[in-house]
Amino acid sequence: MIKTGIYYAYWVSDWDTGFIPFIEKAGTLGFEVLEVNAGTISKMSRKERTEIRNAAEYAGISLSACIGLHPSSDIASEDISVRTRGIQHLHSIGDAMKDCGIDRLSGIIYSSWPGKLEGRSISKQQALAYSIASMKEAVKTAEDNDLVYNIEVVNRFEQFLLNTAAEAVEYVRTVDSPNLKILLDTFHMNIEENSMYDAITTAGPHLGHFHLGENNRRPPGGLVGFSWKDIFSSLHAIHYDGWAVMEPFLNPGGEVGRDISVFREIMPAADLDEEAKKSCEFIKGIIRSFTDESAPALI
Repeated sequence: MIKTGIYYAYWVSDWDTGFIPFIEKAGTLGFEVLEVNAGTISKMSRKERTEIRNAAEYAGISLSACIGLHPSSDIASEDISVRTRGIQHLHSIGDAMKDCGIDRLSGIIYSSWPGKLEGRSISKQQALAYSIASMKEAVKTAEDNDLVYNIEVVNRFEQFLLNTAAEAVEYVRTVDSPNLKILLDTFHMNIEENSMYDAITTAGPHLGHFHLGENNRRPPGGLVGFSWKDIFSSLHAIHYDGWAVMEPFLNPGGEVGRDISVFREIMPAADLDEEAKKSCEFIKGIIRSFTDESAPALI
């Protein structure tokens, strides 16, 4: 059955923070997964990573990691030294994940975030070729350590390289590693895809991770927003049994508000814990509605 999760940055203003309090909070609110910042764990000591692993095991919480690579580590860069640095960074993240007991990494790990084509001296196709060649090297850490790397498909305003599920499928097929899959996100699909159903079924067996958020990045399940039952029927159609992690961003301020472009309170005066708990219960209810094994798949 699909596990439900939430991204730690829902509660914080700055990316680097201690994760243990949020591991405990996620469990208390009903989640099964907490997603953390891969860049932060890569800078931690082995002792700190072990403490995170132990806290998650004690709380019965699974951990996933997510990152958007900094331009200085862009594996699609025209500068070979930048690409090399990015590959090494992904290797170090993979090692850190192993220490933390994390088996999956997702995000813009194929270029930089945010990333524009303007200002580069190469075409999109050349950047894509550099990215694929770099990923073939970077994913070796995942292969050696039984990890899964998921490339995130995002909207054109945040990255230029992979904006649709079809582009991502071509990318992973070209890299040709069983340890490289795709992350789709409802917020980004709403901007770029003609149909979320078609995007999800296009990704099919290549879908390794899934992000949830309403059209304005509220937690799922408000009075207005996406048809979540339709979205999960699409996941059911491809027999998806991975993790579905909420990635809501509600408050301006700090590094998170700046980088996500949140310039107003999305849900003024909201009790963040209560909203997360309600959303968790909402999504779990939908997931349970698709657990009847007698129900036929939609494709």
